[in-house]
Amino acid sequence: MAEWSKALDWNSSNVQKAFVGSNPTLSATSPGTVLRRVLPLFLSLLLIGACARQPAVLQLQGETMGTTYSLLVAPGTAELDQAAVDSLVAEVLAEADERLSTWNAASELSALNRHEAGTWIPVSPTLFEVLEAARDVSELTGGAFDVTVGPLVELWGFGTGAGSGDRPPEAAEIALALESTGYRKFELRSAPPALRKATSALQLDVGAIAPGYAVDRIAHGLDALGARDYLVEIGGEVRARGRNPAGRPWRVAVEAPVSGERRAYAIVELEDGSVSTSGDYRDFRHVGGRQISHTIDPRSGSPVDHGLASVTVVHESAMLADAYATALMVLGPQAGFDLAERLGLAALFIERREGGSGFDERQTAAFAVFRRPVG
Repeated sequence: MAEWSKALDWNSSNVQKAFVGSNPTLSATSPGTVLRRVLPLFLSLLLIGACARQPAVLQLQGETMGTTYSLLVAPGTAELDQAAVDSLVAEVLAEADERLSTWNAASELSALNRHEAGTWIPVSPTLFEVLEAARDVSELTGGAFDVTVGPLVELWGFGTGAGSGDRPPEAAEIALALESTGYRKFELRSAPPALRKATSALQLDVGAIAPGYAVDRIAHGLDALGARDYLVEIGGEVRARGRNPAGRPWRVAVEAPVSGERRAYAIVELEDGSVSTSGDYRDFRHVGGRQISHTIDPRSGSPVDHGLASVTVVHESAMLADAYATALMVLGPQAGFDLAERLGLAALFIERREGGSGFDERQTAAFAVFRRPVG
């Protein structure tokens, strides 16, 4: 799914600190997979310098959803109560674990996955909102995004048995897994909120959008508390508003899609928006003598097989930025770009040249608005 690098530039000397890791887009990793991040270390290094110049920066960081989170609030018009911010973040993350988690066996989603088919299952407004957004993206992308893809992820060795086996699945195994996947195999009802499964084997995993949903919820909560300048990040899903402590727009670095290398390829400047990157250059396996991506095409049941190295999407919603980045990565360089243009998405596509001699890129007209030079 997604690889990412984030850089926040808020001082006059244009110093950037990059946050580098793998995005936990769990439609391409398994339920329960824990992906540790190096973000807190880099964030601490950044804050040492920044807070020396800007002592009023409010900061919070920790672990959640098998990844990490961080929150920065720059000095603004409102004096925020640290306890109120702590309570907001704790409440949102606890709700995400209670409603949306597949690694928590007692969560609402885990219980739903154990439910039999054929009857309407009441769901919380939170779970309904996330599943409705997922279904909408699935429809708009022709099934390139699908929260039921988990069995296929497992089959290709990126799930709980990650790395096991060195042979690709047989066609019959893929066909069998496809029988229990597909976003059209569940129905949603809004009043009252409920879901009905077409097959009992259907397993839902919203890890591809749950971190973004939590980011959006925290951002809305900060707005209500009076915050005007902040950045929220969970597992690489970023939402920013206003300006950084130096009084400039927040800057987010898109990482060069090179395994084993960490450098900025492009810079996105945000004053009110979210950014997510999906790529294939950190999470992959060698199966049957070839390298395969952890991004599984829900339509074919196999890993994507094209030259696209990464896709970055800027969107007002962190949840939708993540979902669309995943879908465009599945669709590939041409079909993905055509869809992004048609939907008016701000997207950057980085494609490998044949022979490994570098990259070609295409960006939509909407993406150019946010892009700034590196350096």
